[in-house]
Amino acid sequence: MAKPSRIRGKLVRKFGVNIFGNPKYDRLLNRKPYAPGQHGQTRRRRLSNYGFQLQEKQKIKFMYGLLEKQFKNYFTKAEKIPGETGTNLLQMLESRLDNIVYRISFAPTRPAARQLVNHGHVKVNGKKVNISSYLLGEEDTIEIKDKSKQLAIIDIALANKERDIPEYLQVDEKKRTIKFVRTPKFEEVPYPVVMEPNLVIEYYSR
Repeated sequence: MAKPSRIRGKLVRKFGVNIFGNPKYDRLLNRKPYAPGQHGQTRRRRLSNYGFQLQEKQKIKFMYGLLEKQFKNYFTKAEKIPGETGTNLLQMLESRLDNIVYRISFAPTRPAARQLVNHGHVKVNGKKVNISSYLLGEEDTIEIKDKSKQLAIIDIALANKERDIPEYLQVDEKKRTIKFVRTPKFEEVPYPVVMEPNLVIEYYSR
């Protein structure tokens, strides 16, 4: 079985953008995106409208580490909420507990953040929550359990500081606590690449 980092590297090359935001994948984008040889560039196929829609859906799905059925369920829920479906979708994905643990650098990757949650190292409003897809509400407080605060994975992730903390989160690194101040606006989320949720809507509207 291929290592997760190798799989993520293949996805970065496939989409042509660093969807994971990890600097170590940037070097992969410097490689020529076409086959070697005289006719290599002519072999590239131009994407159709459907191809662009599918690519954007896949990009967002893989960025958040979701299965196809999970992603479709989020989209269905987003359609039923008042407002723009694309914005609703991204707001729900961004409000996932595992994503927030990742976003404030308590874990180096979203899969690692998911493990922290699933293994019972995280509490929400004082109660243990081991469901990575748990959706946070405004003013919720997230904390690492006392027995887990010295985990090496957290110390290393905080030391690397690969991500800026967005304004909708408040963090106390010493206490290992996070406050989910409010649901973020689309333009506030520090995505590493351009996001086009309207293409996802078009994809599911076929």
